Formats: sequence, structure tokens, C-alpha cells
Amino acid sequence: MQGKKLDSTPKAYQPRAEKLDVRYLKGVGPKRVELLNRLGINTVEDLLYYLPRRYEDRSNFTLVRDLKIGEYQTVKGKVLTLSGHITKRRISVFQIALGDKTGVIYCVWFNQPFLKKFFKTGQKLIVYGKVEKYGKLQINHPEYEVVKTGTDSVNIGRITPIYSLTQDVSQRYLRFLAHEAIERFLFSANEKLPAYIRARRHLADIRFAIRNIHFPASFGNLDKAYKRIVFEEFFILQLALALKKRDVKTGAPGIRHKLDARLIDSFKKLFPFELTKSQLKAINEIQIDMANPKPMNRLLEGDVGSGKTVVAIYALLLTVQNGYQASIMAPTEILARQHYVNISELLMPLGVNIRFLVSGLKPAKRLEIENEIESGEADVVIGTHALIWQGVKFKKLGLVVVDEQHKFGVTQRHVLRKKGLNPDVLVMTATPIPRTLALTVYGDLDISVIKELPKGRYPISTWCVEEQKRREVYEFIREEVKKGRQAYIVYPRIWSTGQSGLKAAAAMYNKLQTEVFSDLRLGLIHGRMLLKEKNDIMKKFKDKKIDILLSTTVIEVGIDVANASCMVIENAERFGLSQLHQLRGRIGRGDYPSYCVLLGSPGTEAAKKRFYTMSQTQDGFKVAEEDLELRGPGEFFGTKQHGLPELRFGNILRDFEIMEQARTEAFEMVREDPYLRNPRNSFVHDALKKRFAGRLELISVG
Repeated sequence: MQGKKLDSTPKAYQPRAEKLDVRYLKGVGPKRVELLNRLGINTVEDLLYYLPRRYEDRSNFTLVRDLKIGEYQTVKGKVLTLSGHITKRRISVFQIALGDKTGVIYCVWFNQPFLKKFFKTGQKLIVYGKVEKYGKLQINHPEYEVVKTGTDSVNIGRITPIYSLTQDVSQRYLRFLAHEAIERFLFSANEKLPAYIRARRHLADIRFAIRNIHFPASFGNLDKAYKRIVFEEFFILQLALALKKRDVKTGAPGIRHKLDARLIDSFKKLFPFELTKSQLKAINEIQIDMANPKPMNRLLEGDVGSGKTVVAIYALLLTVQNGYQASIMAPTEILARQHYVNISELLMPLGVNIRFLVSGLKPAKRLEIENEIESGEADVVIGTHALIWQGVKFKKLGLVVVDEQHKFGVTQRHVLRKKGLNPDVLVMTATPIPRTLALTVYGDLDISVIKELPKGRYPISTWCVEEQKRREVYEFIREEVKKGRQAYIVYPRIWSTGQSGLKAAAAMYNKLQTEVFSDLRLGLIHGRMLLKEKNDIMKKFKDKKIDILLSTTVIEVGIDVANASCMVIENAERFGLSQLHQLRGRIGRGDYPSYCVLLGSPGTEAAKKRFYTMSQTQDGFKVAEEDLELRGPGEFFGTKQHGLPELRFGNILRDFEIMEQARTEAFEMVREDPYLRNPRNSFVHDALKKRFAGRLELISVG
């Protein structure tokens, strides 16, 4: 199939944009196909939906006499002269003098002598660029357009799209292709939103939106086009979440646990402290879910140290009391072992049989535990990814708890859930999720939030310290150790790579042990160690046999040593805001003041803002909001981990109002038409299947 043949084909018989390879567009050859593919443009539809990243207003012409130095402006005039010469440094210079009725400006190109053949005196020309003055008004390498009667420029004299590019693809070329695709194939663009939703939300049709998102006739049209396309993206995403939630609420029945009013009183007596109001509220929400015949599907989020595990233990106890098994899956063996030790101390005296399953076990031991799980002898199984091995079979799995759930992929959680008959699911995270993100990533879950810290906790003082005060920092650590406390020093890497100024845990361990803290007991832990080594080090630290623990971010998740009162984070500018907050959460767990020192030199504005935020608040929800602002939604949370596609167009911060409107419409559609069988929703049904291709194992769309 060749381009010319396509041109002569009646539109009614042309291939649809979504299926037509971009190579069949005019101006696209084999080499350029590869370049376009790098941009994710494989089909004509991909090109139609390849949105500009910004726009330049080139629609208003400025007279030469009114030009402002240093600003990007558009000038329309007549070519007066053309000239060229070679400089002493062998640089080719080509320039034209462009004049209007008020003056002359010079357009200059370097090392592009071939341009001379494109211009001639007397031509009418529109140019756009940054106006400068070198004795005379000048624009270097302007964008240009020769004015021809009856033509509509896509580069000059309008609101002009600016696209993200790859090497060897120019703005002019991409604009040309986008215009070509719109003129020839826009008629075949699929409408994905039903007419009644478009009418209710005052949304433009898709063809208007695509044309005006690329080549807006006005900024008003651009706003309408943007809202329409972003609404569609959010709507399809929220529809998937609504269907997932529907499957839980209307799907096969789960387990209806019987509640015992005496259980909560007995549970409270297990702890030497009073549960917070937030913990009790979360417990109440969980037991209501578990008493319901439909499976629980709940997210428990709370700041580091807020006591989420205590709430989860109540759910374990309620499950076992009703004759079912429970499992806890943690992302690391260190965290899984910590859960195993802490929960065993509480529940084993009550007759609850708790088993520990990780990959490092000897085959005989692993087989023994697997047999206990399959026979039902094991009441609670705590482990890592080993829980989803094919050989692990539960007799009556009634509750799945996933800790630090963002460390797992959606498939892993799904596999564990399938090991029971619609068990209740509780996922936990110590990364507080801003509401804007929660509605996008966790829109299918009910959410419980623990905002209070346990009573008696001291606030953590956070200091930002420059490198020249390193000696004072070391002295402060020594003072804390003298008081009987312990300290962490966290590094961004294990070994030195020769990168200037970047500290490494292994090298600093030797230096500090011999030169600075030779009289104290130091330990070193990092992710490359064998599990037994890591466990031994953590046990020594917990047993107060190590004064200062040097570490990488391996301690970020779940390590709980109440006697540790001090943390120094080296090269703190290298860490993200949420990661700094998670690390800080490893201290402040005892009944004495704690201190976090950010040691480093924040060179960028973003790094300075991270340091400032850390020093001003300990509230994880405020930290999360700020982190989302700094990094943007694409990086804050790996949405791929949740089985959801990345957002291509919308920004959940800037476009939150659009997202809430889309969510309302999506959930209303599923309420009225749970399986999208109504003919008026057929477009949506097809769009959903396409958008979530290969990811619909959790969504049944009828």
C-alpha cells in the first residue's frame, strides 16, 4: 500500500486511524518510521493523540518599531535583501533583511548556506524568534513561513504547538505530520464518551478536541479541547476502578465473620499502651467489613510509627477466631521476620500457631511449613513473595494482609488472594497517599486512615547541616551514645565509585571505626549482604550490642528499634522527600527526644525545598502532598505497580476537578449499567478493553 493509492481511496473505505501504520502517511519513510516509533507513534491514531507539551502564541504580528529586545515575537514583512559570507573561523553566515512599513530586522542563520535557494527578494515572509540587538535588530535562526495566498500555515501566524521530540525529528516535521493526519483521518477518530455524558458535562466532541488540541483556533478552543481529552482519559481510568469495586461488592460471596463483643476488650489488654482513636476507628471499619458477606477490600494507610500493625493483628485474631487462616506478605525478609517475632510474642500465648515462610529456608523446613499450611494446622503465615509459590496451598485462607503494598505488583497480590475463596484483603502502606492520588490509584478500595501517633511519642527534631559542620555532627552522635541511646548513619550507596563528594557506607564504616568512633561499637548493613548476616546485625543492634549502625536504605521499611534516637542521612540531597521521611520514621519510637540530621549540600531549588519541608513538619500527609507537587504524579507512585496505565494527558494535581467529575460519571455509569451492556455505552466498553489490554484479569466487563 502506497501513499498515493491511499489518497485516491474514498474516505469511507480508508483504514481507521487506530489500525493504520504511520508509515503510510505522506512524508514518512522507513528511517523516519523508526524515529516516530521512539516517540511511541506507531499508528495514525497515536499521532492524533500525541499532544503538544506547550504552545507559543504566534498569532499576533508585531511591527518592527514595536519589537522588544529579549522577547519571542512574530514579524511579518517583505524580503528586502539576501546576503552571505564566511567568517575568519570558517563559519557560514546567511542573512536576509526583512522590512515592514516601520523598519528593518535581520534574520540570521549560521552554517546553513543552502537556505539561500528558499528565499528571494520581494517575498512576503513571517518569522518568529527571540529579538536581539547587535548594533541592529536581529533574530538568529528564526522559524519562518513564506506567505502564499490561500494557504494555512501550521508554524507561524497562529497558536503554534510545541511537541516533545527525539533526535532527528523537528518541530516543523511533526507539525506537518499532525496536520496531515488530521486532514486525512480525523473523520475516523473513535468517540469514546456517550452523548449524554458529553451533554451533561458540556464537553466537545472528539474531532473538535483533536483538531484544536494540535492547532487551536483560539485559546478558548484549546481549553475546551484539553478538558475533553483529559476527561476521557480520567473517565476510562475511573471506570476500571469502578468495575473493580463492583466485582468485590457484587461478585461471589466471601466470608462472613462472626463478631464477638468481648474480643476487642481482650485485644486491648494485649498491649501496654492505650490504642489511639484512629486505631480504634480503623479496627471498627475492618470488623464491619469482615462481618459483611462480601469480601473486604481495604487500604490501611498511616504515617510511619502510627501503629498500623496493631490494627492488622486484630484482623488476624478475628480471622483465626472464626476458624480461618490468615497471611501477611511483606516486601523484605527483614520486615517479615520482624512481624513474625512481634506477632508471635502477642498471639502464640493465646494458642495461635504462627509460621514463617521465606525463600531462604532449607527444603525440609519449607516442606514442613507448607504441609502445616495445607492441613490447616498453621493459623497465621507470615512471609515474603514465597507465599505465592505454587506449592503453597492454604486449607481455609480467610484474610490476606499485604504490608508496604506499593512494593508489590498487582499480579502478586492477585495470586495470593486466589489461594483462598474470596478472602478479605487488607493492604497497608506507611506512605501517606494524598487524596488526589488515592482517588486515582486506589479508587477501587475502601480506605482507613491512621493520623495520630501513639501517646507518649516525642516529636523528632530535624536539622539541615552543611558539610563543614560534620565534626559537630559526629560529636552530637557521641553525646547521644553516652546517654545510652543508639544512632543510624544512612548513605546513598554501598561502595565508593569515585564520584566526587558522594559518601559510601562500606568505605565510611572503615574510616569511622578507625578514625572517629574507635571507642564505640559500629555495625554495617546493606542490601548485598546475605539474609543471615543482615538478621544478625539487626539483632545485635536491637540488643544494644551496636552503638552506631551504618546503613543504606535497606532500613527504610519496617525496622523498629525503640532505643535509636539519632539518624544522620549523608548526601541527603540525593534522596527523595518521601524516602527521607520514611528513613526518619525509623527513629522517634521511644519515650525520649529524637533527632534527624540531613547532612549535605542542596544545590537545586527542589533539593532546598525537600530540606525545608523535612525541617518544618513531621506530618507524613503534608510531606506526601509536597512530594507530589515536587515530583509530579508520574514519579510519586509507580502506577504500573497497581496494574494501571500511566496517565498520558491529565495531571491529577492541575486537573483534579476534571478527575472528580469523571469519577462521578464513571461510578454512576457502573451503578446504572454494571456490565456495560447498554448499547449507548458500547463505545466505552470497547475503549476500556483497548486501554487495559492485558490487564483485565481483575476486571470483568461483560
